[in-house]
Amino acid sequence: MDDQTLIEQAKAGDKQAFTELYHRYRQTVYSFSYAVCHNKDYAEDVVQDTFINVFRKLHQYDGRAKFTTWLYSIVVNNCQMHNRRTQLEQATISIEELSEPNSERASPIEFPARDDYQPDVILAAEELREALYATLQKLPLDYRLSYILRDIEGLSNEEAAEVMGISVPALKSRLHRARRFIREQLRDFSL
Repeated sequence: MDDQTLIEQAKAGDKQAFTELYHRYRQTVYSFSYAVCHNKDYAEDVVQDTFINVFRKLHQYDGRAKFTTWLYSIVVNNCQMHNRRTQLEQATISIEELSEPNSERASPIEFPARDDYQPDVILAAEELREALYATLQKLPLDYRLSYILRDIEGLSNEEAAEVMGISVPALKSRLHRARRFIREQLRDFSL
């Protein structure tokens, strides 16, 4: 069954349709939340809060944006609320103080395919993944969200900006600064 049919049925009170939406998108919400905070308990809390909000606000979804875009915007709001509650911003560093990077553009980090069972390659990829997540935690939340939505989740600039409730130029600015910071932090890391 497609998303739109499930959404319409869930809006009409069909609990089974809502349960199917939950199962279809739970892992997406969890993965995104975990990428934002790198904390399993927090990610589980965000999944719960997100689907409570989806249940309460599903009648407001009008179908103009993709369902996933609307869902991501709820997750982003939940992440921002959690961030304010825990005052995570106190642990961040200023990325404004970074010097200008080289003109070369950073390429996305690629991890080995699952069928690549070379232990040293797998270990190096896991170390890089952990270093990336640790670096992401140092970023202010708005920069972290920009990077995760674009470079990890693969949303377009327009979709990511819509999710965050900002303009595309603002998103690009945050994304540029986040990428520059990550490049600087991981410059000595080799895979």
